[in-house]
Amino acid sequence: MVAALKLIKYLKPYKHFAILAPLLMVLEVAMDLIQPTIIHKIIDEGIANNDTSYIIMMFIAILLCAFIGWLTGAGCGYYSSKAAVNFATDIRADLYETITYFSNSNKDKFTLGKLITNLTNDVEMLQKALIMLLKVFVRGPLMFIGAVIVVFFTARELFPVLFFVVPVLIISLYVFIKLSIVLFRKVQEAMDQINTRVQENLAGIRVIKAFNRMAFQVKQFKVVNDRITKRNMTADQVVAALMPITQFVVNIGIVLALMLGVVKVEAGTIEIGVIVAFINYLMMIMNGLMSSSNVLIQIARAIPSAERVVDVLEESPDITNVKNPVTKEIKGDVKFEHVSFSYTKLGEPVLKDISFEVKAGSTVGIIGMTGSGKSTLIKLLARLMDVDEGTIYIDGIPIQQYNIETLRNSLAFALQKATLFSTTIEENLKYGKNDASKKEIQEALIASNAFEFVEKLDYKEQHELTQGATNLSGGQKQRLAMSRALIRKPKILVLDDTTSAVDSISEKIIQNNMKENNSESTKFIVSSKISSIQHADLIIVLEDGRIVAKGTHDELLETNIYYKEIVATQVNNGGAIHE
Repeated sequence: MVAALKLIKYLKPYKHFAILAPLLMVLEVAMDLIQPTIIHKIIDEGIANNDTSYIIMMFIAILLCAFIGWLTGAGCGYYSSKAAVNFATDIRADLYETITYFSNSNKDKFTLGKLITNLTNDVEMLQKALIMLLKVFVRGPLMFIGAVIVVFFTARELFPVLFFVVPVLIISLYVFIKLSIVLFRKVQEAMDQINTRVQENLAGIRVIKAFNRMAFQVKQFKVVNDRITKRNMTADQVVAALMPITQFVVNIGIVLALMLGVVKVEAGTIEIGVIVAFINYLMMIMNGLMSSSNVLIQIARAIPSAERVVDVLEESPDITNVKNPVTKEIKGDVKFEHVSFSYTKLGEPVLKDISFEVKAGSTVGIIGMTGSGKSTLIKLLARLMDVDEGTIYIDGIPIQQYNIETLRNSLAFALQKATLFSTTIEENLKYGKNDASKKEIQEALIASNAFEFVEKLDYKEQHELTQGATNLSGGQKQRLAMSRALIRKPKILVLDDTTSAVDSISEKIIQNNMKENNSESTKFIVSSKISSIQHADLIIVLEDGRIVAKGTHDELLETNIYYKEIVATQVNNGGAIHE
């Protein structure tokens, strides 16, 4: 409940809607409460006295009450929806912004499946709960209290019946709400597992098909799907059991009222119309409690969602700015000084005592076996993670001292797994430079040797990419990712095995273009191919997270056996060494 109260601030901008909706509902309830009394008057005064004009007048009064009730009810629905939808929209926007600024460790803590559930199912649950709170929850208690008060004044002889009905209904309601909170929290956890499984399967659909594991994945999904089915069934069955119980209690109340009413009528202390009105009010009391219970059950479902949403919103990103961060322009000098890093913080370090230094405009080649720490090293440059030990300096200033926005605006990344978005090629390139001109876009495409295939597309730069850019080949995606990095003209350019799917001729063209157009950038080129890094000013050879050799291509050929073996292996296997 504390978590739900923390989200009240999102309702403040729409408080006028949130106030107006219940006020309109008060009018609707008032109109509903008047109608049984009018019926009582029709029976005991109009019909009993055979007064037709009185009956017609009372009938018109009922129609007027019904119309006003309908009008105010519709207004309540409109304004409560406006408040709830905008409330949910703002929470969703803040959630998305918070998640966007999360570090890798933050995302790992929650898992992608849970974060997707937060943005979709949890926010929707909060929206539904607020609509019911503003609309139905006002109606239920008012209907209940109003009916009890009217009965007290108009049918006091039958009032003792409520001493049995009301306590039993309230106790039943409390027990079911308490149980519902526990059950629906388990439902949400099962939904997390569904989203995680779906996200993994869709992301790895090619691997699943390549290994012919479709049937296996369907079987695996059935396990989590059956789990959420069972939990939903249990929760819904508990909720469904509330209605028959309350109906049974109310029916007993009606029987008691009729039995007591017959005695009172015979004694001449009450009239038949009073009994009819009492039964109507008794049904209103039940409906008021039932509608209140539906809201409370919806709130019970929303409380776990509110807790999960607040957990994400209150999570502090691991990577943050220091007080008074450096915002000056970066030139590109880079120095690693005894840097070590571990993903688990308790396990074996991925990088161990890494030290090297390069001047602005230099090209650094990084090579090593799979798992040697190449990609991890360059991720540290953008503070996607922070080092465990040692310091990374840029222009002589520790990297943590820089404003994160300043730092990342000075870098550009192109990764082996090219992530492109489901929009046009032009918009994808503008991720690198938002205000890029058409000329700059074409120059970037030419520099990455992507212009030749883009020009052949029907809509050229306006060509729409599918999700995951599945309508392009691997090499085409890599070249577009490079275009996006090159268009930025960054001070530090990072290329992480970006030519693994590119042929040797295209690679040579790209290298020449970069040498010509990006001479001022400090370039970090991670590659498993000697041809990609042999012209670097400094080549770093990594093995098991350590630097085992560093120097130029010629120096390493003379001094390092490990590097010579890599060169020999690639040449013997048909690898190209560009001159």
